[in-house]
Amino acid sequence: MTRSDLINELATKMEFQLPPEDVATAVKHTLETMIESLAHGERIEIRGFGSFSPKVRPARVGRNPRTGEMVEVPEKRAVHFKPGKQLRERANGDE
Repeated sequence: MTRSDLINELATKMEFQLPPEDVATAVKHTLETMIESLAHGERIEIRGFGSFSPKVRPARVGRNPRTGEMVEVPEKRAVHFKPGKQLRERANGDE
Protein backbone atom coordinates (compact mmCIF):
# COMPACT_ATOMS: atom_id res chain seq x y z
CA MET A 1 0.00 0.00 0.00
CA THR A 2 1.39 3.39 -0.97
CA ARG A 3 0.81 6.68 0.82
CA SER A 4 -1.79 7.71 -1.78
CA ASP A 5 -3.56 4.34 -1.38
CA LEU A 6 -3.66 4.90 2.39
CA ILE A 7 -5.07 8.41 1.93
CA ASN A 8 -7.79 7.17 -0.41
CA GLU A 9 -8.73 4.30 1.94
CA LEU A 10 -8.95 6.65 4.92
CA ALA A 11 -11.00 9.20 2.98
CA THR A 12 -13.58 6.57 1.96
CA LYS A 13 -13.77 4.71 5.30
CA MET A 14 -14.33 7.70 7.60
CA GLU A 15 -17.83 8.16 9.02
CA PHE A 16 -17.76 11.82 8.09
CA GLN A 17 -16.59 12.79 4.64
CA LEU A 18 -13.28 14.59 4.39
CA PRO A 19 -11.73 15.60 1.11
CA PRO A 20 -8.65 13.54 0.22
CA GLU A 21 -6.56 16.73 0.44
CA ASP A 22 -7.43 17.10 4.14
CA VAL A 23 -6.67 13.44 4.79
CA ALA A 24 -3.35 13.83 2.95
CA THR A 25 -2.46 16.77 5.20
CA ALA A 26 -3.30 14.75 8.33
CA VAL A 27 -1.22 11.78 7.13
CA LYS A 28 1.69 14.08 6.23
CA HIS A 29 1.70 15.75 9.66
CA THR A 30 1.33 12.41 11.45
CA LEU A 31 4.34 10.94 9.65
CA GLU A 32 6.41 14.12 10.14
CA THR A 33 5.67 14.07 13.87
CA MET A 34 6.68 10.41 14.09
CA ILE A 35 9.93 11.09 12.21
CA GLU A 36 10.77 14.03 14.49
CA SER A 37 10.12 11.94 17.61
CA LEU A 38 12.33 9.11 16.39
CA ALA A 39 15.06 11.57 15.39
CA HIS A 40 15.04 12.86 18.99
CA GLY A 41 15.45 9.33 20.32
CA GLU A 42 11.86 8.88 21.46
CA ARG A 43 9.95 5.60 21.25
CA ILE A 44 6.52 5.57 19.58
CA GLU A 45 3.89 3.06 20.68
CA ILE A 46 0.60 2.61 18.85
CA ARG A 47 -1.40 0.09 20.87
CA GLY A 48 -2.59 -2.88 18.85
CA PHE A 49 -0.34 -1.92 15.94
CA GLY A 50 3.21 -1.88 17.25
CA SER A 51 6.10 0.24 18.43
CA PHE A 52 8.91 2.08 16.70
CA SER A 53 12.18 2.42 18.61
CA PRO A 54 15.36 4.22 17.61
CA LYS A 55 18.40 1.96 17.82
CA VAL A 56 22.09 2.71 17.51
CA ARG A 57 24.04 0.20 15.49
CA PRO A 58 27.62 0.24 16.76
CA ALA A 59 30.63 0.70 14.52
CA ARG A 60 32.03 -2.56 13.23
CA VAL A 61 34.53 -4.06 10.87
CA GLY A 62 32.92 -5.33 7.69
CA ARG A 63 34.14 -6.86 4.49
CA ASN A 64 33.96 -5.40 1.00
CA PRO A 65 32.19 -8.18 -0.96
CA ARG A 66 34.02 -7.34 -4.21
CA THR A 67 37.57 -7.20 -2.91
CA GLY A 68 37.35 -9.07 0.38
CA GLU A 69 39.10 -6.11 2.01
CA MET A 70 38.21 -5.32 5.63
CA VAL A 71 36.53 -1.92 6.04
CA GLU A 72 35.37 0.14 9.00
CA VAL A 73 31.60 0.57 9.05
CA PRO A 74 30.71 3.62 11.16
CA GLU A 75 28.06 3.73 13.87
CA LYS A 76 24.61 4.56 12.55
CA ARG A 77 21.08 5.06 13.78
CA ALA A 78 18.21 2.86 12.64
CA VAL A 79 14.54 2.37 13.51
CA HIS A 80 13.30 -0.94 14.88
CA PHE A 81 9.62 -1.88 14.50
CA LYS A 82 8.04 -4.43 16.80
CA PRO A 83 4.51 -5.46 15.77
CA GLY A 84 1.82 -5.43 18.45
CA LYS A 85 -0.16 -8.49 19.47
CA GLN A 86 -3.25 -7.62 17.39
CA LEU A 87 -1.15 -7.01 14.27
CA ARG A 88 0.76 -10.28 14.73
CA GLU A 89 -2.47 -12.22 15.21
CA ARG A 90 -4.15 -10.70 12.14
CA ALA A 91 -1.05 -11.18 10.00
CA ASN A 92 -1.01 -14.86 11.00
CA GLY A 93 -4.74 -15.28 10.38
CA ASP A 94 -5.49 -15.83 14.08
CA GLU A 95 -8.24 -13.21 14.27
